[in-house]
Amino acid sequence: MNKIMYRTIFLLFSFVLLQHANAQTVKFAFVTDTHIGNHSGADDLRRTVKDINENPALQFVVVTGDITEFGSDEELKTARQILDSLNKPWYAIAGNHDSNWSESGSNSFRRVFGAETFSFVSGGYLFAATSSGPNMRMGPGQVPRENIVWLDSVLNNMKDPEMPVIYLNHYPQDSAQNNWYEAIDRLKKKNVQLILCGHGHTNQLYDFEGIPGVMGRSNLRAKDSIGGYNIVTLEGGNAIFEVRRPVVQSQSQWLKVAMTNHHFGRDTQRYFRPSYAVNDKYPEAKVLWQYQDKSDVGAGTASGKGLVIATNTSGHIYALDKNTGKQKWLYKTSGKIYSTPEVAGNYVVTGSSDNHIYCLSLLTGKLIWKVAALKPVLGAPVIKDKTVYIGSSDGHFRALKLESGELKWDFDDVKGFVVTKPLIYKDKIYFGCWANDFYALDLASGKLAWKWNNGTSNRMFSPAACYPVASNGRVFIVAPDRYMTSFDAETGNVIWRKQIKDKRVRESMGLSSDGSLVYVKTMDGQLFGVSTRADSMQIDWKSELQLPYELTPSAIVESKGVVYVPSHSGLASAVERKSGKVLWQYKSSNSLLNPVMPLDKNKVVLSTMDGKITCIEYLKK
Repeated sequence: MNKIMYRTIFLLFSFVLLQHANAQTVKFAFVTDTHIGNHSGADDLRRTVKDINENPALQFVVVTGDITEFGSDEELKTARQILDSLNKPWYAIAGNHDSNWSESGSNSFRRVFGAETFSFVSGGYLFAATSSGPNMRMGPGQVPRENIVWLDSVLNNMKDPEMPVIYLNHYPQDSAQNNWYEAIDRLKKKNVQLILCGHGHTNQLYDFEGIPGVMGRSNLRAKDSIGGYNIVTLEGGNAIFEVRRPVVQSQSQWLKVAMTNHHFGRDTQRYFRPSYAVNDKYPEAKVLWQYQDKSDVGAGTASGKGLVIATNTSGHIYALDKNTGKQKWLYKTSGKIYSTPEVAGNYVVTGSSDNHIYCLSLLTGKLIWKVAALKPVLGAPVIKDKTVYIGSSDGHFRALKLESGELKWDFDDVKGFVVTKPLIYKDKIYFGCWANDFYALDLASGKLAWKWNNGTSNRMFSPAACYPVASNGRVFIVAPDRYMTSFDAETGNVIWRKQIKDKRVRESMGLSSDGSLVYVKTMDGQLFGVSTRADSMQIDWKSELQLPYELTPSAIVESKGVVYVPSHSGLASAVERKSGKVLWQYKSSNSLLNPVMPLDKNKVVLSTMDGKITCIEYLKK
């Protein structure tokens, strides 16, 4: 071996040793998927906390989401109390179970745990973690837009740009999460060496675009007698994973991962990214303007007097010029908003997770009135005859005078929390909740007309997220149990309750303009029209539309002979009512699409969960 080659190898070896010398030994507990609210969740976590406390070698604890089963305030409080028993620092982020079914609109997690993200340095490593939804809406996982903005700030302000980074998120960093590449692309500009996640309830090694990724087992005992967690040791240029089972105190190494700088800045390998080629296929769908929010837009939009009204998860209500997309005014509430605003005359009404219902001036955005609830207001309002009707998370459904906010009536016996937009049909108002119940109230008095329960103890099957529709004396709902149900609107008697054979319908539904069809979208991406007159489930119409696997609960809307179909990947489809043919499609992002809002002739507004609002004009060939 010549001297030059020897010297090169020596210097390289010395550099590697120096890197490892700068990184101290770090030993920590990696806990995930505790699911407090599950029958054994609390006991399993208490055992784990006791076990961690008895191990002085552990320096800190990370908890990577699905801390609770249903995201309720009670479950979050219990989880916090148990974790507070730890005798060393601990850090936690939310998963889909903490946010998708949250009675607080994902607000309580931030309040109970202090933040939705965390970052700290230990042993020369930067640990950075973001939460993951989908927040309040069924769909693939998604890092909230504001968390992505936060991650940008953390990575761009590192004191040592070469410091090794460990990223944590509840979801695997692949297409199971709508915006996985938003985090991956940012991390690759730094010295990212490892990703930790949960969600799959099993110990497993992944390759996330060249970055080693490790999924941890659930802390639940499941079918075993004891739960468990992982102990991670960073030393000698490796991450060593040992699975730990409390009580029996068994511990065994199952994985060793090399910790190294991958130098992704010089990596030219291409990885899969969502395609926007569909936008070239339909050039007649033109973008008039686009607005990018810094937060999630977790609800639909409204319009009136030349304005588009939107809300976001930073608590803002704001107006955009419908012709230019320029912001005209902005009003700040104190909580995340998942309530679709409603416009009537010069009034804008919406709810906020800060426990209030707000009414603003449409033209100026100034507050006209606000009414307090006992818990967050996640339900969308409907307005009729100068009366606002809206549900909340406090067991109340209220009717308020539009002009003053004065209470007209209050139904205070809702068993679960309300997130839906209620339906007014004839002399009643209809809505579901996250407690398996569906209600019909007298519109004038607020008294209970009838109530129906789906007969299951699983709250996740509740008819809560769909927007009910009615026609021909019947009310229709679709729920996560994949059943469609037809009620007699007056009595609540079930006319039929069916599943489409070999199809999986979910909460995405809507009514045809002539009232003859209920549009339903299957999880297999098909669009059907179900008869509103038949005495059993009868499919009278089918579109040629074929989407991929599909989950979004966003409502389907028909306007001027066009059916607008949302998707969980930012794709809007316009289908001709008469023929069922696809007129055009447009993909504005890769995040969940809220209900499409028809604006003017041939114009619609699209809003996606990642904060993008787009105005599309369809120019016929």
